[in-house]
Amino acid sequence: MPVISHRGALMPPSPIRKLVPFADAAKKRGVKVYHLNIGQPDIETPQAILDAVRHTNMKVLEYSPSAGFESYRKKLVEYYKRNDINVTSNQIIVTTGGSEAIMFAIMSCLDPGDEIIIPEPFYANYNGFATSSGVKVVPIPSGIDNGFALPSIESFEKAVTTRTKAIMICNPNNPTGYLYSIEELNVLKEICLKHELFLFSDEAYREFCYDGKKHTSVLSLHGLEEHAILLDTISKRYSACGGRIGAFVTRNQHVLDAAMKFAQARLSPPTFAQILGEAAVDLPANYFDEVHAEYTSRRDLLVKRLKAIPGVKCPLPGGAFYAMAQLPVADSEKFCQWLLEGFSYNGATVMMAPAAGFYATPGKGKNEVRLAYVLNKDDINAAMDCLEVALKEYKTA
Repeated sequence: MPVISHRGALMPPSPIRKLVPFADAAKKRGVKVYHLNIGQPDIETPQAILDAVRHTNMKVLEYSPSAGFESYRKKLVEYYKRNDINVTSNQIIVTTGGSEAIMFAIMSCLDPGDEIIIPEPFYANYNGFATSSGVKVVPIPSGIDNGFALPSIESFEKAVTTRTKAIMICNPNNPTGYLYSIEELNVLKEICLKHELFLFSDEAYREFCYDGKKHTSVLSLHGLEEHAILLDTISKRYSACGGRIGAFVTRNQHVLDAAMKFAQARLSPPTFAQILGEAAVDLPANYFDEVHAEYTSRRDLLVKRLKAIPGVKCPLPGGAFYAMAQLPVADSEKFCQWLLEGFSYNGATVMMAPAAGFYATPGKGKNEVRLAYVLNKDDINAAMDCLEVALKEYKTA
């Protein structure tokens, strides 16, 4: 019998999706499952951008250029300029989702055996992307007690070796919801300049910053023109996760040239989704006002409910639409599986993402979960009712 690759054996499963079979089984038993495990918003995708696709008059569905349609890239220039990011259309490669943008960054800038420093917990698929590229993730722990703020500069300095090529952040952060300040970004800038490192910044949640705080892009930091790479996506911004359109943006021409070869190898990004993305740039300026207000109220409700449950700890997220919570359980993965296999309350249960999969350090996050406040407030309340009862029952089970 043929043997799979070492890379395939090492590839980590998604903590976000690995419990799906248990959720499907629960639904077949008639149990309603409140999905707080995945960042799939229930906010409606704007009608105008769906109509742009519906009304396309196209006789042949052709390949687009490997970098994406020029018309879309020029629209993205407008979008980025509104967010204090000044780039040209030639400094943008349209990608098949933010995931491909991340892969392009890793493949273009790091060789097998090279190291990338990432504050943990981090978006779980970074582990997978690194594994598939033969790159080693060097985690630097952040903690729930200070809301998962950026670790100290000394922590980064200790982690740098001769194989270190890049630092990666997600800002605002998935899974913690932490929003990095300009002061923290300048710390990263100092480290990257000192050690000649790339700075990858996943900015998928740029629009979702709360309490009057503003987002700062790494491409707005002066002096990092050759170091900074912006990784982007329309998925969360416009509640268009199935569109699979992202962007790889940098002013470093050598990196762009390398990434373009990977873009050419996969031929082109999806045509219809680029049409959708182009239309999205022309949405009214106030489009995000209602969306932002809705997420703010969902965040406040979720954190309030979590903090009211005995033994639960949850810092207030500053951005994105995720919260990390520490639960009074020894193993959150076993607890989350039990929720789907052996528990229901009022005919329902809740699905969360066990946090261990968002860490690279073994043993970290064992009693933590990530919750995505992507459901309406009635559903969040019902889900928290389930969780509160479940934690009581689990202690006596």
